[in-house]
Amino acid sequence: MKTSARLPARSMPRLLQLASIAAAAAVLTACAAPDASKTQQPAPVSTPSTQAPVPPVTAQPAAPQASAAQLLPQYLWSVVKVTGPDNQMLNGWLIADKESPVLQFRNGQVGVQNLCNLVSAGYTTNLDKIEMTRPVSTMRACVDEAKMVQERKVTLQLPLAQRFEVFPAANGEPIRMLLTFSDGVRWELMGSPTPETRYGSAGERMFLEVAPEKVACNHPLMRDAKCLKVRDIAFDSKGIKRVTGEWRIMQGSIEGYNFEPGIRNVLRVNRYSMAKNGVLPADAPSHAYVLDMIVESERVR
Repeated sequence: MKTSARLPARSMPRLLQLASIAAAAAVLTACAAPDASKTQQPAPVSTPSTQAPVPPVTAQPAAPQASAAQLLPQYLWSVVKVTGPDNQMLNGWLIADKESPVLQFRNGQVGVQNLCNLVSAGYTTNLDKIEMTRPVSTMRACVDEAKMVQERKVTLQLPLAQRFEVFPAANGEPIRMLLTFSDGVRWELMGSPTPETRYGSAGERMFLEVAPEKVACNHPLMRDAKCLKVRDIAFDSKGIKRVTGEWRIMQGSIEGYNFEPGIRNVLRVNRYSMAKNGVLPADAPSHAYVLDMIVESERVR
């Protein structure tokens, strides 16, 4: 039979004292040790967003977002690339041999050109965030099915806009913008200065009627030159057209307008002064004309 060894009675107080000291030390150690649940968590790190990678077109840092919002109205933004959440190219957004959609930001509105219709929506920005309202369009019929599909895609996509980044021009690359949507789709856009940015002033809105045939004119660099013949047009409060000027020869061209013989057009244009420091050029047109829209078009032969 096994027997249990007994300690002498005089040893018991000494053991109880040692046990109390050990317990107190354990409590102090537990208080000094950090919480294990906290020490297991790694320190937070800043990682690039998976939805808005820096586009490969430039290694330069993005413009500060406070100034990026101010850059939006200074450029016309042409869509050059559309990718999905997996960074793969998406089809149907850009059409071969057709002008790509161009976004213009102005007075809280963003307009999209080069679709079947002129599409526009309201927009607001907050740092790198951007929101767009549901777009409206001119509802003009379009015989080009591919352009109609493109327009539907753009119209449905705009309200999903979520974030934008502007990458300044550098190393021969033009200014770029990356527009990210809530469904993971990304548009890469290339900027070109608006006429207001290029000419340094707001344009004067006016209407011009363009004759269906060009006429002979003097040009210092071209023999047998032919120029546009135009006259000023105005519209009253009821939208009735009124002729307000005589036919005249236009020295220079209308930016964005492609003249076609035999077609009479009424154009809405913006006119910009070519004066530098208040002095008009002596050997060049005094104004630059930029097409805004074609109001009327008629074949006369």
